[in-house]
Parts: sequence; structure tokens; C-alpha cells
Amino acid sequence: MVTSTPATNRDVRIAILGCGHVGSALVGILTQRSDALAVQAGARLVIGGIAVSDLSRPRADDVDTALLTDDAASLVTDPSIDVVVELMGGLEPAGALIRDALAAGKPVITANKALLASPTGVELRHLADRQGVDLLYEAAVAGAIPLVRALRESLTGERIQRVMGIVNGTTNFILTQMSELGADYGAVLAEAQILGLAERDPTADVEGHDAAAKAAILAGVAFGYDVSMDEVMCEGISKIGAADVEFARRSGYVIKLLAVVERAEGDALSVRVHPALVPDDHPLAGVRDSFNAVFIEGEAAGELMLYGRGAGGLPTASAVVGDVIDATRNLLAHTSAPTPDRQPARLLDPSDLVTRYYLSVTVADQAGVLAEVAAVFGAHGVSIRSMEQVGDVGDARLLFLTHAAREGDVQATLADLAALEPVLSVSGLLRMVGEAS
Repeated sequence: MVTSTPATNRDVRIAILGCGHVGSALVGILTQRSDALAVQAGARLVIGGIAVSDLSRPRADDVDTALLTDDAASLVTDPSIDVVVELMGGLEPAGALIRDALAAGKPVITANKALLASPTGVELRHLADRQGVDLLYEAAVAGAIPLVRALRESLTGERIQRVMGIVNGTTNFILTQMSELGADYGAVLAEAQILGLAERDPTADVEGHDAAAKAAILAGVAFGYDVSMDEVMCEGISKIGAADVEFARRSGYVIKLLAVVERAEGDALSVRVHPALVPDDHPLAGVRDSFNAVFIEGEAAGELMLYGRGAGGLPTASAVVGDVIDATRNLLAHTSAPTPDRQPARLLDPSDLVTRYYLSVTVADQAGVLAEVAAVFGAHGVSIRSMEQVGDVGDARLLFLTHAAREGDVQATLADLAALEPVLSVSGLLRMVGEAS
């Protein structure tokens, strides 16, 4: 039996701010799948305007140039616009435009992780609450992976213990290539830039800033705490060498840049981003190339993992469309998505983090140097689990794994090691996750 598509007598007009890779992909989905989306949303999703900074720039075939405007402020305040989608990026003017839309009672969907993880993001969430409208941001954390929705809805009654994951595809691609091909960091970064997986200026990705913004957002969604990006302990991957990757492989680990948000002693919250040694039998160890995955540990639910493409125009636009449908349904029902109260986080002092560590120390290859180095570890109460020496002509690289130790004690050890005369460099520090301490 053939059935016709249910008709709807309501149009919901959408303003799209920004028409780059994600914005163009969103226009394509809304245009090509309009009938199916109308059934899902309960209204026809009509593009009411697209704000761009350059009207003369060539656009994808799906983009109707008659809809383009360079006056984003007027588009947002246009009374005919029902829902605003912000895909511009940056703090301003995106923040002001979202503020104007919310103040006018219009739901907003955004993929702007930097804005959400800033103090302005906290203000915008509070404004949305006061206005009783949606501020939705599934696409801001892990692209197409429905992570925010799972935490906000499916796991809303769960006491989450830890959210830990690979949330930056650029760094995961680089580390995968280094691990599987034995290539140096610089060569793989250059390849990633050629392939379009890394920006011309890759700092936000390789130094962990992108992942730190996502970690701050996850602290709010999963744990109910307001955390800004500048409160996140953050280290990148630019200092990781081929020797570190090879040692990890021989020892049964892979190196991944992880965002970790977890409850610590006394219910303090540890929020951090850093490269880590992950056991090769851990589910996150097998996440390759530019894919993302997030591992969730709950008190009752146990262990869960969500996996998929965390970036790219179409995957990110897919997440935006899901939020547009949710916002449309809520708008028609005169309601908004639940937004539990948040509180300021009691963050763990990074120096009080306790975990296992990998350390790499290059020394002059001379008698007695190992004893000197070991004495520094002992002086700070950092217990050595194993040691390997690489190279034996002129200088040697000492590779250490420790037992569980306090971050502050490990950092003091590194400082004192660097001051030793036979120590040529202290080049490696990786924390270990995913195994009992």
C-alpha cells in the first residue's frame, strides 16, 4: 500500500549564519530532504535567509544566492524568522547575534564550541533559560556523534563517573600515522594539511585548545558544572616524537590525545586534555585516523562508547539538523529542552592528579648517571615501575614508566632532572589512562 507524505500547514523559517563547509552542507540537507524532514519536525523547514561575510564568493549549487545577505543582525531580528542556526564560529559577532536571537524568544542552534566554553557561553545558557527557549549544540562536541543528546536525555538519571574520549580528528589522524607508519610528527602534520585534515595554522588542534573547549562543554552536560575553557588543564601533541610512539607500541600502548572529565576524590572534578598512553586492548585504542570516540563510565550503566565522524561538513550538519528538528518540535509545543541547573565547579588542582606516567630523559652516557637520575625520582616519592635505555653512543635516552604518582611530585621530579649536569633534555611526559593504578 502506498501512502502519501503527511501534510503540514506550518512553515518554520530558519536563519543560517555562515555558509562555509558546514553551512553549505546544512543547506543541502534541508533542501534535498525537505519532505522527510517536515514529517520528522511537524513543520516545513524553510530557509529564510543565509548570512555571509562575502556576497561575491562562489557557493555550492544547493545555495540559493537570492537568500544571501551580509546583514546578519537584521536577519536575526527579522520577525519572520523562527529559528536561528549559528555556524560562523568565533566569539564575536556570533555571541551578540545569539544573544539577540534568544532575547527575541527564538531558539538557537550552534556548533560554536569556543563560544560555548567561554564565560559568554554561560551567559547565553542562562539567557536561554530565562527566555524559555532552546540553545542546542550537539554539533559543537563530536560532530555526528549524538553525545550531548545521550548525556542530556538517555543518561540524565545516571551518576556519571568519567567521560573520556578522542574529540579531535586532526590529532587522531596524526597520531595514527605516527603509530602505524613510524613517521615523525612534522611530516605527518604536513600531510594532514595537504589532505585538508589540518588548518594552515594547526595550533588550536595540535596544542589541544579545540579539545579543551569540548571538555569544558562536557563538564556541563555530563556533570552539571559550569567550566570555561581556560580552566581546563591542556597539553597538545607537538612534543611527541617517533621514539615515544615506538616505545608505546613495544609496551602494549597507543598514544591518543584525550579529553578527560572525571570525578576525583571528594567529588572534585578533574577536567583535562593531554596525550596519554592507552592500553592497546582498551576500546579507544582502536579508534583510527580522523574518527572520534567517547567512552562513558556510569555508576549504574557501566561502560558505554559512542563512535563516529567528529568533524567534516556533512557529519556536523547532520547533528545540526537533529537539533533543528528538536527545536522546531519544542517551538510548536511552546516548550524547550530541559536544562538542569548548573553550579560552579570545584575543580581538582592539576598538581593533585594521581595517575601513572611515562617519562623520557636524554642523558650523557657516562658512569653513575642512572643512579643520579633514580635518586631524583626517589627524592620526590615517584616510584619507578620500569626503565628502558635506548642508544649507547655519546648519549642515551632513558624511558621510564612509573607507579601511580601525584602530578605535582612528577613535575618537581622533571624540574630537578633538568637541572642535573648529565641530563641533556627532558622531552617526554605522558599520563597513562584506562588501566588500574
